[in-house]
Amino acid sequence: MEILEGKIAIVTGASRGIGKEIALYFAKEGANVAFTDLFYDDNAKALEKELNNIGIKAKAYASDASSFENSQKVVEEILKDFGKVDILVNNAGITKDNLLMRMTEDQWDAVINVNLKSVFNLTKAVLRTMLKQKSGSIVNISSVVGVGGNAGQTNYSASKAGIIGFTKSVAKELGSRNIRCNAIAPGFIETEMTAKLPKDVIEEWYQKIPLKRGGTPEEVAKVAVFLGSDLSSYVSGQVINVCGAMQT
Repeated sequence: MEILEGKIAIVTGASRGIGKEIALYFAKEGANVAFTDLFYDDNAKALEKELNNIGIKAKAYASDASSFENSQKVVEEILKDFGKVDILVNNAGITKDNLLMRMTEDQWDAVINVNLKSVFNLTKAVLRTMLKQKSGSIVNISSVVGVGGNAGQTNYSASKAGIIGFTKSVAKELGSRNIRCNAIAPGFIETEMTAKLPKDVIEEWYQKIPLKRGGTPEEVAKVAVFLGSDLSSYVSGQVINVCGAMQT
C-alpha cells in the first residue's frame, strides 16, 4: 500500500521545478492531487495528464496564490471536486534578486506577496476543513536563504524567514487539533532556473556544499512525502534543511 493512499493534497506553484516533483511523488504514493499555478498553460496541462496517467485523480487550477480572494475561491473549488484536503504544500515562489541599494519597492512587494502572503492565504483557506476533520499536514517550502541569509536577496530571504516563523506559530496554534505544520528549506537545487547559471558560478556553489553537488527536485519531494504522510505523525513545527550540509 502506498503511504499517501486516499489522501487529498494541494500543491501550489506546481507546473515546474520542485512543485512538479512534489506533485508527482505524491501521486506515486497514492495521493489524489489538486495543483495550482498562475496559468492553466501547456506545463499545467502536461502535468495534469501525467498525474492522471499514474492512476490517481488529479486536476490543475489557475489561481494567483498571492491573492487572498483567489486562494479562497480555488480551495472552495477543490473541496467541491475532491471533498476534503489532507495535505497542503505551499510551494509557490518567485525571485527578484537585487542589492538592497538598487532594490525597488515593487521588487520587494512582489516577492513578499508571492512567497509569504500566499502561505497565509492558502493556509487560512484550508483551515476550516482541516479543523472540522481534526487532521491535516501543512508543508511550507522555505529556503536555506531564509535560515542563513544571502547578499543580494534581502526580499527573498525575508520572505523565506517569514515562512519559518509562520510555520512554528501555526504548529503551536493548531497542534491540539491534530494539524501539523513543517517547513522544508532547500539549498542549491538543480532546476531549469539554476541550469541557466554560468558553469563557473555552479562550480563555486558546489565548493560551498559539503556533499559537493547540487540537490535534485526529487530529493526535496521525498522529504515533502515524509512530512505529508503519517510517517512524520509526531513531527511538527520543524524546519528540515535539504541542502547537503551547506547550512547546519
